[in-house]
Amino acid sequence: MEILRVENLRKEYGDDNNKVIALDGITLEIERGEFVAVVGPSGSGKSTLLHIIGGVDSPTEGDVYIDGNNISKYSSKELSYFRRRKVGIVYQFYNLIPNLTARHNIELPLKLDKRKTNEKNFLEIVKKLGIEDKLNSFPSELSGGQQQRIAIARSLIYSPSIILADEPTGNLDRKNSKEIVDIFRYFNKALKQTIILVTHDENVALQADRIITIVDGRIVGDEKNE
Repeated sequence: MEILRVENLRKEYGDDNNKVIALDGITLEIERGEFVAVVGPSGSGKSTLLHIIGGVDSPTEGDVYIDGNNISKYSSKELSYFRRRKVGIVYQFYNLIPNLTARHNIELPLKLDKRKTNEKNFLEIVKKLGIEDKLNSFPSELSGGQQQRIAIARSLIYSPSIILADEPTGNLDRKNSKEIVDIFRYFNKALKQTIILVTHDENVALQADRIITIVDGRIVGDEKNE
């Protein structure tokens, strides 16, 4: 069953004399429960695509449908609600709030939405991520791998429709990178969580079920990974 559909997506920056075309007519569909890696050279448009899917940026032309809803037509306020409730985003540099504990960072999306934490769900997530003993620590007291686990827990805490991961292993060593990818695979397989992951790392991409290649803002490859 389709969870994401992108139609004729185009993104331009700058004016006529200094125009940059970041996305040039992207069309794709992703099924619920798929684990998709998006690869391509730097500047190919991978992160731009992810940010538009996540409602962080808006397209110049085209439409993005998530769970049947055309988010390209949403107002800024509607997009804010959408990001909190439907999409989990994991970045390379964690984006944790430095003066909040790990627990409070994880719970932040719920607090912003004035929702109570489901303690059973919370404990299941942090135990699987191996961070149950780090909940009272501040980001500065944690390693890079631990901070990324906190960021992943934050993205999962409200059971989003889709998780978008932008180079989530780009700031980690090989051991931590493997562990983070294993975590994504677990939540994808065990909980049928839909994941779209942007990466430069071939070893990371090969762990996905499907690999989409983007060059110069266009899809040039879309293959199932057997």
